[in-house]
Amino acid sequence: MSETVTIARLGARGDGIAADGTPVAGALPGERVTITRAEGRGVLDAVLDPSPDRIEPFCPHFGRCGGCATQHLAPAAYATWKQALLAQALSQAGIGIEPEPTVDGHGEGRRRLTLHVRNREGRAEAGLMAARSHDLVAIDHCPITVPALHPAPALAAALSAPLGHGRKPLDVLVTATESGLDVDIRGHGPVEAGVRAALVRLAEAHGLARLSLHGDVVVERTTPVIRSGDAQLFPPPGGFLQATAAGEAALTALVLEALPKKAKRVADLFAGSGPFSLAMARRTDVHAVEGDAGALTGLDRTVRASTGLRRITQERRDLFRRPVLAHDLNGFDAVVIDPPRAGAEAQARQLAESQVPRVIGVACDTGTFARDAATLAAGGYRLERVTPVDQFRYSGHLEMVGVFTKVPERRPGLRRPR
Repeated sequence: MSETVTIARLGARGDGIAADGTPVAGALPGERVTITRAEGRGVLDAVLDPSPDRIEPFCPHFGRCGGCATQHLAPAAYATWKQALLAQALSQAGIGIEPEPTVDGHGEGRRRLTLHVRNREGRAEAGLMAARSHDLVAIDHCPITVPALHPAPALAAALSAPLGHGRKPLDVLVTATESGLDVDIRGHGPVEAGVRAALVRLAEAHGLARLSLHGDVVVERTTPVIRSGDAQLFPPPGGFLQATAAGEAALTALVLEALPKKAKRVADLFAGSGPFSLAMARRTDVHAVEGDAGALTGLDRTVRASTGLRRITQERRDLFRRPVLAHDLNGFDAVVIDPPRAGAEAQARQLAESQVPRVIGVACDTGTFARDAATLAAGGYRLERVTPVDQFRYSGHLEMVGVFTKVPERRPGLRRPR
Protein backbone atom coordinates (compact mmCIF):
# COMPACT_ATOMS: atom_id res chain seq x y z
CA MET A 1 0.00 0.00 0.00
CA SER A 2 1.42 3.34 -1.07
CA GLU A 3 1.61 6.34 1.28
CA THR A 4 2.90 9.90 1.15
CA VAL A 5 5.77 11.06 3.37
CA THR A 6 8.05 14.09 3.63
CA ILE A 7 11.82 13.64 3.70
CA ALA A 8 13.47 15.40 6.62
CA ARG A 9 17.18 14.81 6.03
CA LEU A 10 19.82 12.80 4.22
CA GLY A 11 21.18 9.80 6.11
CA ALA A 12 24.78 8.62 6.46
CA ARG A 13 24.41 6.16 3.57
CA GLY A 14 22.76 8.64 1.23
CA ASP A 15 19.17 7.56 1.87
CA GLY A 16 16.50 10.16 2.43
CA ILE A 17 15.14 9.87 5.98
CA ALA A 18 11.41 10.49 6.40
CA ALA A 19 10.04 12.45 9.35
CA ASP A 20 9.21 9.17 11.13
CA GLY A 21 12.77 7.84 10.61
CA THR A 22 12.04 5.58 7.62
CA PRO A 23 14.98 5.40 5.16
CA VAL A 24 14.01 5.93 1.50
CA ALA A 25 16.72 5.34 -1.10
CA GLY A 26 16.67 7.95 -3.87
CA ALA A 27 14.76 10.60 -1.92
CA LEU A 28 16.17 14.02 -0.94
CA PRO A 29 15.52 16.39 1.97
CA GLY A 30 12.41 18.55 1.60
CA GLU A 31 10.78 16.27 -0.96
CA ARG A 32 7.26 14.94 -0.66
CA VAL A 33 7.27 11.39 -2.02
CA THR A 34 5.10 8.30 -2.20
CA ILE A 35 6.57 5.07 -0.86
CA THR A 36 5.72 1.44 -0.28
CA ARG A 37 6.97 0.05 3.00
CA ALA A 38 8.99 -3.18 2.89
CA GLU A 39 11.24 -4.69 5.56
CA GLY A 40 11.51 -1.49 7.59
CA ARG A 41 12.39 0.66 4.57
CA GLY A 42 10.48 2.80 2.14
CA VAL A 43 10.65 1.92 -1.55
CA LEU A 44 10.38 5.12 -3.58
CA ASP A 45 7.35 5.05 -5.88
CA ALA A 46 7.17 8.68 -7.04
CA VAL A 47 8.55 12.13 -6.25
CA LEU A 48 5.64 14.54 -5.89
CA ASP A 49 7.60 17.69 -4.97
CA PRO A 50 11.22 17.42 -6.16
CA SER A 51 14.05 19.16 -4.32
CA PRO A 52 15.88 22.00 -6.14
CA ASP A 53 19.03 19.96 -5.44
CA ARG A 54 17.78 17.00 -7.49
CA ILE A 55 19.72 16.33 -10.71
CA GLU A 56 19.62 13.58 -13.33
CA PRO A 57 21.92 10.59 -12.52
CA PHE A 58 24.42 9.86 -15.29
CA CYS A 59 24.78 6.10 -14.78
CA PRO A 60 22.10 3.79 -16.21
CA HIS A 61 22.64 1.40 -13.30
CA PHE A 62 22.01 4.00 -10.59
CA GLY A 63 19.24 2.94 -8.26
CA ARG A 64 19.95 -0.76 -8.78
CA CYS A 65 23.72 -1.00 -8.29
CA GLY A 66 24.78 -0.53 -4.67
CA GLY A 67 28.02 1.27 -5.51
CA CYS A 68 26.63 4.83 -5.70
CA ALA A 69 23.96 6.39 -3.50
CA THR A 70 23.87 10.10 -4.38
CA GLN A 71 24.27 10.67 -8.11
CA HIS A 72 20.93 12.48 -7.99
CA LEU A 73 22.23 15.15 -5.57
CA ALA A 74 23.62 18.47 -6.87
CA PRO A 75 27.38 19.03 -6.27
CA ALA A 76 27.12 21.87 -3.73
CA ALA A 77 24.55 20.06 -1.58
CA TYR A 78 26.57 16.86 -1.93
CA ALA A 79 29.78 18.51 -0.63
CA THR A 80 27.86 19.97 2.32
CA TRP A 81 26.45 16.53 3.13
CA LYS A 82 29.90 14.94 3.09
CA GLN A 83 31.25 17.60 5.45
CA ALA A 84 28.23 17.15 7.74
CA LEU A 85 28.86 13.39 8.02
CA LEU A 86 32.23 14.10 9.64
CA ALA A 87 30.91 16.94 11.79
CA GLN A 88 28.12 14.73 13.15
CA ALA A 89 30.50 11.87 13.99
CA LEU A 90 32.83 14.24 15.85
CA SER A 91 29.94 15.86 17.71
CA GLN A 92 28.63 12.48 18.84
CA ALA A 93 32.11 11.70 20.18
CA GLY A 94 32.14 14.94 22.16
CA ILE A 95 34.65 16.73 19.92
CA GLY A 96 33.53 20.25 19.12
CA ILE A 97 35.34 21.25 15.94
CA GLU A 98 34.03 22.32 12.54
CA PRO A 99 35.64 20.34 9.71
CA GLU A 100 37.42 22.18 6.93
CA PRO A 101 35.66 22.35 3.53
CA THR A 102 35.53 19.06 1.65
CA VAL A 103 38.44 18.46 -0.72
CA ASP A 104 37.46 16.84 -4.02
CA GLY A 105 39.69 13.79 -4.40
CA HIS A 106 37.89 12.08 -7.29
CA GLY A 107 40.18 13.23 -10.10
CA GLU A 108 39.93 11.02 -13.19
CA GLY A 109 38.06 8.36 -11.23
CA ARG A 110 38.69 5.27 -9.16
CA ARG A 111 41.73 3.27 -10.19
CA ARG A 112 40.63 -0.01 -8.65
CA LEU A 113 37.38 -1.95 -8.78
CA THR A 114 36.19 -5.18 -7.18
CA LEU A 115 33.81 -7.05 -9.45
CA HIS A 116 31.70 -10.06 -8.56
CA VAL A 117 31.32 -12.93 -11.02
CA ARG A 118 28.37 -15.31 -10.85
CA ASN A 119 27.14 -18.12 -13.09
CA ARG A 120 23.80 -17.52 -14.77
CA GLU A 121 22.42 -20.30 -16.93
CA GLY A 122 25.88 -21.64 -17.72
CA ARG A 123 27.57 -18.32 -18.51
CA ALA A 124 29.52 -15.86 -16.40
CA GLU A 125 28.17 -12.42 -15.57
CA ALA A 126 30.29 -9.76 -13.88
CA GLY A 127 29.12 -6.67 -12.05
CA LEU A 128 28.45 -5.10 -8.68
CA MET A 129 26.03 -5.99 -5.92
CA ALA A 130 22.68 -4.32 -5.50
CA ALA A 131 22.27 -2.11 -2.44
CA ARG A 132 21.78 -4.15 0.76
CA SER A 133 21.57 -7.33 -1.29
CA HIS A 134 23.55 -10.26 -2.66
CA ASP A 135 21.88 -9.85 -6.04
CA LEU A 136 24.30 -9.19 -8.88
CA VAL A 137 23.80 -6.16 -11.13
CA ALA A 138 25.65 -6.96 -14.35
CA ILE A 139 27.41 -3.95 -15.90
CA ASP A 140 29.39 -3.32 -19.07
CA HIS A 141 31.57 -0.70 -17.34
CA CYS A 142 31.57 1.55 -14.27
CA PRO A 143 31.57 5.23 -15.32
CA ILE A 144 33.17 6.52 -12.10
CA THR A 145 36.38 4.56 -12.76
CA VAL A 146 39.35 5.61 -14.88
CA PRO A 147 38.94 4.68 -18.57
CA ALA A 148 41.54 1.90 -18.26
CA LEU A 149 39.07 0.02 -16.01
CA HIS A 150 36.10 0.24 -18.36
CA PRO A 151 36.84 -3.20 -19.91
CA ALA A 152 37.09 -4.75 -16.41
CA PRO A 153 33.65 -6.49 -16.32
CA ALA A 154 34.26 -8.28 -19.64
CA LEU A 155 37.78 -9.16 -18.49
CA ALA A 156 36.51 -10.57 -15.18
CA ALA A 157 33.97 -12.74 -16.97
CA ALA A 158 36.63 -14.01 -19.40
CA LEU A 159 39.07 -14.87 -16.61
CA SER A 160 36.38 -16.89 -14.83
CA ALA A 161 36.16 -19.43 -17.70
CA PRO A 162 38.91 -21.80 -16.43
CA LEU A 163 37.44 -21.43 -12.91
CA GLY A 164 33.94 -22.61 -13.78
CA HIS A 165 32.37 -19.42 -15.18
CA GLY A 166 31.50 -18.23 -11.68
CA ARG A 167 29.73 -21.39 -10.49
CA LYS A 168 31.79 -20.80 -7.38
CA PRO A 169 31.28 -17.07 -6.64
CA LEU A 170 34.37 -15.06 -7.50
CA ASP A 171 35.59 -11.61 -6.50
CA VAL A 172 37.91 -10.02 -9.04
CA LEU A 173 39.98 -7.02 -7.93
CA VAL A 174 41.22 -5.03 -10.94
CA THR A 175 43.74 -2.19 -10.49
CA ALA A 176 44.82 0.23 -13.20
CA THR A 177 48.60 0.71 -13.02
CA GLU A 178 51.09 2.48 -15.27
CA SER A 179 52.19 -0.95 -16.50
CA GLY A 180 48.72 -2.26 -17.30
CA LEU A 181 45.93 -3.97 -15.38
CA ASP A 182 46.80 -5.85 -12.18
CA VAL A 183 44.20 -8.54 -11.37
CA ASP A 184 43.72 -10.59 -8.20
CA ILE A 185 40.99 -13.28 -8.20
CA ARG A 186 39.52 -14.47 -4.89
CA GLY A 187 36.95 -17.07 -3.95
CA HIS A 188 38.14 -20.17 -5.80
CA GLY A 189 41.05 -21.55 -3.81
CA PRO A 190 44.01 -23.60 -5.14
CA VAL A 191 43.91 -24.68 -8.79
CA GLU A 192 45.52 -27.45 -10.83
CA ALA A 193 48.40 -26.91 -13.24
CA GLY A 194 46.12 -27.02 -16.28
CA VAL A 195 43.91 -24.27 -14.90
CA ARG A 196 46.94 -22.10 -14.11
CA ALA A 197 48.20 -22.59 -17.65
CA ALA A 198 44.82 -21.49 -19.03
CA LEU A 199 44.89 -18.40 -16.80
CA VAL A 200 48.39 -17.56 -18.05
CA ARG A 201 47.16 -17.72 -21.63
CA LEU A 202 44.25 -15.42 -20.82
CA ALA A 203 46.57 -12.95 -19.08
CA GLU A 204 48.73 -12.91 -22.22
CA ALA A 205 45.73 -12.49 -24.52
CA HIS A 206 44.37 -9.55 -22.50
CA GLY A 207 47.77 -7.91 -21.98
CA LEU A 208 47.62 -7.98 -18.17
CA ALA A 209 50.57 -6.74 -16.17
CA ARG A 210 49.96 -9.33 -13.45
CA LEU A 211 47.43 -12.01 -12.55
CA SER A 212 47.18 -13.61 -9.12
CA LEU A 213 44.91 -15.93 -7.14
CA HIS A 214 44.41 -14.88 -3.52
CA GLY A 215 47.68 -12.98 -3.73
CA ASP A 216 49.58 -15.92 -5.23
CA VAL A 217 51.09 -14.71 -8.51
CA VAL A 218 50.05 -16.81 -11.51
CA VAL A 219 51.97 -14.69 -14.01
CA GLU A 220 53.70 -11.31 -13.93
CA ARG A 221 54.34 -10.14 -17.47
CA THR A 222 55.57 -6.74 -16.28
CA THR A 223 55.89 -5.23 -12.82
CA PRO A 224 52.78 -3.25 -11.81
CA VAL A 225 53.82 0.32 -10.98
CA ILE A 226 51.84 3.12 -9.34
CA ARG A 227 53.10 6.69 -9.57
CA SER A 228 53.06 8.51 -6.21
CA GLY A 229 54.56 11.97 -6.40
CA ASP A 230 58.18 11.57 -7.44
CA ALA A 231 58.24 7.87 -6.53
CA GLN A 232 57.09 4.64 -8.13
CA LEU A 233 55.19 2.29 -5.82
CA PHE A 234 55.24 -1.48 -6.26
CA PRO A 235 52.00 -2.72 -4.63
CA PRO A 236 51.70 -6.42 -3.72
CA PRO A 237 49.00 -8.52 -5.44
CA GLY A 238 45.63 -7.45 -4.06
CA GLY A 239 47.35 -5.05 -1.67
CA PHE A 240 45.96 -1.81 -0.30
CA LEU A 241 45.91 1.26 -2.50
CA GLN A 242 44.09 4.57 -2.16
CA ALA A 243 40.99 4.57 -4.35
CA THR A 244 42.05 7.45 -6.60
CA ALA A 245 45.33 9.06 -7.60
CA ALA A 246 43.90 12.51 -6.82
CA GLY A 247 42.77 11.32 -3.39
CA GLU A 248 46.23 10.00 -2.56
CA ALA A 249 47.81 13.26 -3.70
CA ALA A 250 45.40 15.31 -1.55
CA LEU A 251 45.96 13.15 1.53
CA THR A 252 49.74 13.30 1.07
CA ALA A 253 49.68 17.08 0.72
CA LEU A 254 47.68 17.41 3.96
CA VAL A 255 50.08 15.08 5.80
CA LEU A 256 53.10 17.07 4.61
CA GLU A 257 51.44 20.35 5.55
CA ALA A 258 50.84 19.07 9.09
CA LEU A 259 54.35 17.68 9.55
CA PRO A 260 56.39 19.80 12.02
CA LYS A 261 58.92 21.86 10.08
CA LYS A 262 61.82 20.80 12.33
CA ALA A 263 60.84 17.13 12.62
CA LYS A 264 63.90 14.89 12.52
CA ARG A 265 62.25 11.48 12.97
CA VAL A 266 58.69 10.45 12.14
CA ALA A 267 56.78 7.17 12.46
CA ASP A 268 54.38 6.05 9.72
CA LEU A 269 51.99 3.48 11.21
CA PHE A 270 49.96 1.27 8.84
CA ALA A 271 52.38 2.48 6.17
CA GLY A 272 51.25 0.15 3.38
CA SER A 273 53.51 0.43 0.34
CA GLY A 274 54.74 3.74 1.69
CA PRO A 275 53.25 6.75 -0.16
CA PHE A 276 53.36 8.90 2.98
CA SER A 277 56.74 7.50 4.07
CA LEU A 278 58.32 8.32 0.73
CA ALA A 279 56.89 11.84 0.64
CA MET A 280 58.00 12.58 4.21
CA ALA A 281 61.45 11.10 3.62
CA ARG A 282 62.24 14.08 1.39
CA ARG A 283 62.37 16.08 4.64
CA THR A 284 62.96 13.76 7.58
CA ASP A 285 63.91 10.23 8.68
CA VAL A 286 60.95 7.85 8.66
CA HIS A 287 60.21 4.58 10.47
CA ALA A 288 57.53 2.69 8.48
CA VAL A 289 55.48 0.09 10.36
CA GLU A 290 53.19 -2.29 8.45
CA GLY A 291 51.80 -5.79 8.97
CA ASP A 292 51.78 -6.86 5.30
CA ALA A 293 55.14 -8.31 4.27
CA GLY A 294 54.38 -7.78 0.58
CA ALA A 295 53.75 -4.07 1.12
CA LEU A 296 57.07 -3.66 2.93
CA THR A 297 58.86 -5.56 0.15
CA GLY A 298 57.37 -3.10 -2.33
CA LEU A 299 58.43 -0.15 -0.16
CA ASP A 300 61.97 -1.50 0.09
CA ARG A 301 62.10 -1.84 -3.68
CA THR A 302 60.95 1.76 -4.11
CA VAL A 303 63.54 3.04 -1.63
CA ARG A 304 66.32 1.22 -3.45
CA ALA A 305 65.23 2.74 -6.76
CA SER A 306 64.87 6.29 -5.41
CA THR A 307 67.31 9.12 -4.81
CA GLY A 308 67.18 12.14 -2.53
CA LEU A 309 65.52 10.33 0.37
CA ARG A 310 66.40 10.55 4.02
CA ARG A 311 66.67 7.29 5.96
CA ILE A 312 63.62 4.98 5.88
CA THR A 313 63.61 2.06 8.32
CA GLN A 314 60.96 -0.66 8.20
CA GLU A 315 59.25 -2.87 10.75
CA ARG A 316 56.73 -5.62 10.14
CA ARG A 317 54.24 -5.54 12.98
CA ASP A 318 50.57 -6.34 13.52
CA LEU A 319 49.46 -3.04 15.03
CA PHE A 320 46.08 -4.45 16.06
CA ARG A 321 47.63 -7.13 18.26
CA ARG A 322 50.95 -5.46 19.02
CA PRO A 323 50.62 -1.67 18.91
CA VAL A 324 53.78 0.37 19.27
CA LEU A 325 54.01 1.22 22.97
CA ALA A 326 53.93 4.75 24.35
CA HIS A 327 57.53 4.79 25.59
CA ASP A 328 58.74 3.71 22.12
CA LEU A 329 56.65 6.40 20.45
CA ASN A 330 58.21 9.14 22.57
CA GLY A 331 61.33 9.08 20.41
CA PHE A 332 59.45 10.52 17.40
CA ASP A 333 58.72 14.16 16.60
CA ALA A 334 55.47 13.16 14.89
CA VAL A 335 53.41 10.05 14.14
CA VAL A 336 51.28 9.49 11.05
CA ILE A 337 48.65 6.78 11.42
CA ASP A 338 46.47 5.53 8.55
CA PRO A 339 44.53 2.44 9.71
CA PRO A 340 41.88 0.51 7.74
CA ARG A 341 38.17 1.14 8.19
CA ALA A 342 38.11 -0.55 11.61
CA GLY A 343 40.32 2.20 13.00
CA ALA A 344 43.21 1.77 15.43
CA GLU A 345 41.69 1.53 18.88
CA ALA A 346 44.63 -0.22 20.56
CA GLN A 347 47.25 1.97 18.90
CA ALA A 348 45.26 5.13 19.72
CA ARG A 349 45.40 4.22 23.40
CA GLN A 350 49.19 3.97 23.25
CA LEU A 351 49.42 7.27 21.39
CA ALA A 352 47.20 8.89 24.02
CA GLU A 353 49.67 7.81 26.73
CA SER A 354 52.68 9.06 24.77
CA GLN A 355 54.33 12.47 24.62
CA VAL A 356 54.57 12.66 20.83
CA PRO A 357 54.11 16.38 20.01
CA ARG A 358 52.10 15.86 16.81
CA VAL A 359 49.82 13.04 15.62
CA ILE A 360 48.47 13.13 12.06
CA GLY A 361 45.51 10.81 11.74
CA VAL A 362 44.36 9.62 8.31
CA ALA A 363 41.15 7.59 8.21
CA CYS A 364 38.48 6.27 5.87
CA ASP A 365 35.61 5.95 8.35
CA THR A 366 34.08 8.89 10.21
CA GLY A 367 32.89 6.75 13.13
CA THR A 368 36.18 5.06 13.95
CA PHE A 369 38.10 8.30 13.35
CA ALA A 370 35.87 10.08 15.87
CA ARG A 371 36.25 7.22 18.35
CA ASP A 372 40.06 7.25 18.11
CA ALA A 373 40.09 11.06 18.20
CA ALA A 374 38.16 10.96 21.48
CA THR A 375 40.77 8.55 22.87
CA LEU A 376 43.55 10.96 21.91
CA ALA A 377 41.63 13.88 23.40
CA ALA A 378 41.27 12.03 26.70
CA GLY A 379 45.06 11.61 26.68
CA GLY A 380 45.73 15.32 26.32
CA TYR A 381 45.67 15.86 22.56
CA ARG A 382 43.78 18.68 20.91
CA LEU A 383 42.34 18.21 17.44
CA GLU A 384 43.54 21.38 15.71
CA ARG A 385 41.84 20.78 12.37
CA VAL A 386 40.34 18.01 10.31
CA THR A 387 39.87 17.98 6.55
CA PRO A 388 37.47 15.66 4.69
CA VAL A 389 38.78 14.30 1.37
CA ASP A 390 36.17 12.86 -0.97
CA GLN A 391 37.72 10.15 -3.12
CA PHE A 392 34.63 7.92 -2.73
CA ARG A 393 32.31 10.15 -4.75
CA TYR A 394 28.55 9.43 -4.67
CA SER A 395 28.85 7.20 -1.58
CA GLY A 396 28.72 7.69 2.18
CA HIS A 397 32.41 6.82 2.52
CA LEU A 398 34.88 9.57 3.29
CA GLU A 399 38.60 10.01 3.89
CA MET A 400 39.87 12.57 6.40
CA VAL A 401 43.10 13.96 7.83
CA GLY A 402 43.16 15.21 11.42
CA VAL A 403 46.00 17.12 13.07
CA PHE A 404 46.42 16.50 16.81
CA THR A 405 48.77 18.45 19.09
CA LYS A 406 49.79 17.36 22.58
CA VAL A 407 48.73 19.97 25.11
CA PRO A 408 51.48 20.46 27.73
CA GLU A 409 50.43 19.61 31.26
CA ARG A 410 50.13 22.62 33.52
CA ARG A 411 52.18 22.29 36.64
CA PRO A 412 51.36 24.42 39.69
CA GLY A 413 54.03 27.08 40.17
CA LEU A 414 56.02 27.40 43.38
CA ARG A 415 55.00 30.18 45.72
CA ARG A 416 57.60 32.73 46.52
CA PRO A 417 58.52 32.94 50.19
CA ARG A 418 57.43 36.16 51.85
